[in-house]
Amino acid sequence: MKLIIADDEDKVCQLIYKLVDWEKLGMEVVSIVHNGIEALQSIEKYKPDLVITDIRMPGYDGLDMIRRAKEISEDLDFIIISGYRHFEYAQNAIKYGVRDYLLKPIKKSELIDTLSRLREEYLKRTKKLSNEEQYRISIKDNLDRIRSGFFTDILFKRASAEGKMSIESINEKYHYNFCDGFFQVVLIKIDGVDTCSQNNMEYIRDKVLQSIHKKVDEYCYDIESIFENNLCYIVLNCSEDSRKAVRRSLKALLDELLLQKDIIEDLKITIGAGIPKDSVRGIFSSMKTAVWAIEQRLILGVNKVVEGAEVSSNELADSSTFNEFNRKLIEALERLEENQLRESFVFLETSLKNKESTTGHEVIQMAKEAMNLYLFHLRQNKFVIRNSDDFFDTFSLNIENCGSMEEVFATLSRTIIKSFNQVIADKQQEDSKPIREAKQYIKDHYKEPISLEIVSDYIGFNATYFSSLFKKETNTTFSEYLTSVRMERAKELLKESNLNVATICEEVGYNDTKHFSKGFAKYTNLKPNEYRKIYS
Repeated sequence: MKLIIADDEDKVCQLIYKLVDWEKLGMEVVSIVHNGIEALQSIEKYKPDLVITDIRMPGYDGLDMIRRAKEISEDLDFIIISGYRHFEYAQNAIKYGVRDYLLKPIKKSELIDTLSRLREEYLKRTKKLSNEEQYRISIKDNLDRIRSGFFTDILFKRASAEGKMSIESINEKYHYNFCDGFFQVVLIKIDGVDTCSQNNMEYIRDKVLQSIHKKVDEYCYDIESIFENNLCYIVLNCSEDSRKAVRRSLKALLDELLLQKDIIEDLKITIGAGIPKDSVRGIFSSMKTAVWAIEQRLILGVNKVVEGAEVSSNELADSSTFNEFNRKLIEALERLEENQLRESFVFLETSLKNKESTTGHEVIQMAKEAMNLYLFHLRQNKFVIRNSDDFFDTFSLNIENCGSMEEVFATLSRTIIKSFNQVIADKQQEDSKPIREAKQYIKDHYKEPISLEIVSDYIGFNATYFSSLFKKETNTTFSEYLTSVRMERAKELLKESNLNVATICEEVGYNDTKHFSKGFAKYTNLKPNEYRKIYS
């Protein structure tokens, strides 16, 4: 495997060159250059597999050189080594597919670990593995797959055979090396990384997994980790004497990971340490407390190690707050009032903030219950929501990725209001015909004692919803519209007929002449007889 070292400082180039036993790694340094132009020339000449480069150099800077080099060889890998902590540079480097971004001063172990990993991936990709290496990597891949089965078969599903689970059976089936001691589940939650950017997520996941083994491995009989989206699950098994060391190592792990804020500006890390248990069967309980700890970041803040706590079964016992929120939400939805809808979310958030005992778990559950309530109301009123099959699951995933209570409620409010406006827009399109039918019904039956309830029932709508929709569609209330239909007809009869006012009153649906005359005067600013004298 051939590589080039590029840095404008010769002493840095020499340091990198001397730090590594290149022959032992199966690598050859074919060129050392000091600017971007020389680097590109060497890439064209030597066709390397890997370039170690500074991000800023004369000629072409590192990023420009990488972009141009990728045009020469798309499969060329890059490691950036830089003393500059510039987020834009780092983000662009990751976007271009740079495999690692190491900050000066260079750590020998970190560089060698990165080189070893890239060499193995290169050999896999180019199928240049020896028989021995193929066998070793195949065994490792199979072993990794078997060991990860412990998470998918047992931990995530909490298999019914949990009571029969033993260290011996796990070691035999999943190839672990568990021993008597304590068992603990630790979760690492990544927030602030654009989950749409695959390169960003792959980069930070690699860093997390590398750091776990670097900081925690030495204190454990055995340790395994697996990523699900942006949450890393770790199961560790250690001796009683190592418990304090493990606790310290989790803090060191956090510090190590937070260095990546120099690469990904908005990165937030929370480590949730489940309560250690003295039996392998206790891992389910430990994971439950680790999840509670991760959720607690919404209250305590991120970039911390949060210790787990036993979860109370009545964390949502304060039903009065939710009942009041329920009332406010339903009223806002029935009136189709967006501002009132926003106010209901502010009420719920403020109530939780003012409650001293509020937990992160309660915030998450309240947000999910609020969404369930919204969706229930839509179903009750036969509203159709787009992407209804995965709407709730998508929302749940989004709030699990929030790093604070404010973010949770901003996401809740934004999601529901966007959906609400879309539902109303869709419904208005769908309902334009029924509203026309309602208007026609009024015109056909204005002589009769019709009411909002009678017309809404005829159309097949809930009366409250029909009233709000009618106002939104026609810019007038049902009562105002009915009055206008009746008064316009009264005006016609006053102009075109000799009927007396009492008869006209009955013709347009009124049974009280005094009430009709008062209403007509308000509508036209003229009494019925005055109107007839002027316009007949």
